[in-house]
Amino acid sequence: MKNVMMIGGHKAVISYDPDIEMFRGEFIGLNGGADFYASDVAGLHREGEISLAAFMDECAKRGIEPRKTFSGKFVLRVSPDIHQAAAVAAAASGESLNQWVAGAIQEAAHA
Repeated sequence: MKNVMMIGGHKAVISYDPDIEMFRGEFIGLNGGADFYASDVAGLHREGEISLAAFMDECAKRGIEPRKTFSGKFVLRVSPDIHQAAAVAAAASGESLNQWVAGAIQEAAHA
């Protein structure tokens, strides 16, 4: 996956901030914000580990589950034309619209 770094068993999305000429990492799948900055990859790993440890410590102190839970349900809004095209593609594949969309998301997320 592009722009994703694994730190301490957690995924962080990495982006570049041209205003400060640094890379920014933000952990995803946590019950709060945990971000970090560095000018190189080694620094991202180091700062990410520090940020994650601080976040986990704070969650432990407060008795908060650090990981976000996902229900498997979400609302998707698209134009009527896209909805129709997806329904046709799903039917042509012999799948329900839900199965077809789930497969498309899974394929895109693992690319």
